[in-house]
Amino acid sequence: MLKTERVNYILVRLQELYPRPPIPLSHRDPFTLLIAVLLSAQCTDERVNKVTPALFELADTPEKMAKKNVNTIRNIIKPCGLSPQKSKAIKHLSQILVATYGGIVPRDTMALESLPGVGHKTASVVMSQAFGVPTFPVDTHIHRLAQRWGLTSGKSVVQTERDLKRLFPEAYWNRLHLQIIYYGREYCTARGCDGRSCDICQTCYPNRRSAKKTRKA
Repeated sequence: MLKTERVNYILVRLQELYPRPPIPLSHRDPFTLLIAVLLSAQCTDERVNKVTPALFELADTPEKMAKKNVNTIRNIIKPCGLSPQKSKAIKHLSQILVATYGGIVPRDTMALESLPGVGHKTASVVMSQAFGVPTFPVDTHIHRLAQRWGLTSGKSVVQTERDLKRLFPEAYWNRLHLQIIYYGREYCTARGCDGRSCDICQTCYPNRRSAKKTRKA
């Protein structure tokens, strides 16, 4: 199967499986989404969704969060891991949002990436899911599947993102990002599929004889 054929098949199959993929992180607005995505680093969405209700009951705006003690924030978010760094980042970015942006999450990737604890992936998720701006955030699931499906050589997350943006029309990016994540969790898991088991892997590479090793970014 040629790469263009794989791309078209993947688009059709994922749309069949996940026609309206929901945003996995519970949130109310751009600020609560930003905090939830920050917390999801090296943590499952399920665990984040268990932690954020208590956190947002404590403070659900930059103004309120900026006034909270770092240790108070840390005690709530401990189950998410990396709580010392994340709690400091949450308080500091809240202070910056109040002082610099009038308490509003900026609709700008570079501005988001300048905030403490916010990297390119987090900024891209916020731009996509909060503001509807076409982006293609690459997480571990997307990085793994893009390699298994022959869409990138996957030497880095940056390269994987660039390759996927080149292959898929911009209008599909935001939805496709979520569709691949859900497929990677349900069918093409890290251990459950080695590049030969799930429907898309079998269809794209029916003659693959050995496991596809994933290059870690």
